[in-house]
Amino acid sequence: MADFVTVEKGLGPEGRIAVVRFDRGDGINALSPEALRQLTDAARSFEDDGGTSAVVLTGGPKAFSAGFDLKDAEGRSRATMDLGALRRHLKLGPRLTRAWQEMEQITIGAIEGFCIGGGVALAVALDFRVMAGDAHMRVPEIGLGMNMSWQSVPRMLHLIGPARTKQAVILADQRISAAEAYDWGLVEEVAGAGKAFDVAMALAAKVATQPPLSVAMTKLTVNRLTYALDDLASHMDVDQFALAGRSEDHKEGVAAFLGRRKPKFRGR
Repeated sequence: MADFVTVEKGLGPEGRIAVVRFDRGDGINALSPEALRQLTDAARSFEDDGGTSAVVLTGGPKAFSAGFDLKDAEGRSRATMDLGALRRHLKLGPRLTRAWQEMEQITIGAIEGFCIGGGVALAVALDFRVMAGDAHMRVPEIGLGMNMSWQSVPRMLHLIGPARTKQAVILADQRISAAEAYDWGLVEEVAGAGKAFDVAMALAAKVATQPPLSVAMTKLTVNRLTYALDDLASHMDVDQFALAGRSEDHKEGVAAFLGRRKPKFRGR
């Protein structure tokens, strides 16, 4: 099995910065089920790491991530799974984003190129996001006959509020530029083209010079207060996705995407 994810520790001030790099080397960086597992394992590798204060997550030079891999054989096998197997398989995404959200370390995303669908879901599970000025985000799930999943809607609500969340998610063809993302509060810093990683590392260095225990406890307090009701609000997340995935509109949306044509949705 190919390794899509690498972890490098011991960087920056006092060696307290780590870098997790997700790069499939294809300029697209789609999130296959195996990529989801590897990224989840990378997050969990920091559970007992008291020597790291900040973790920078970066993609490839042309893409943070194109979202879920619709062409992956394992992912496409969902179409033939029974409902029980499908529900278990659909937990891969929420498991990934929860693992990154619950890390004790401060997490910073460095976004170059495009960040789409599941890539956005992963990015909003982090503490901070740095986006290159020529990069963009897009949430295409509704345009594919699906709902936005991985508990990302509550996270987006916390960052940008209800109207902007609806705008980002429902208007599936809309590209969100780096300037718009910054203005909305979806990212914290905009860097020059090709400089997102450098700016993210500079931010990580500032974190790394702070008292580690105080940083970790403050993050935990903020997260607990912010996300206290999210599980209640999104408990149907996986089931809604499974239901939408069985609809004719979803089949039409995926077929149109793969055939590079405009979909014709019928509400069934």
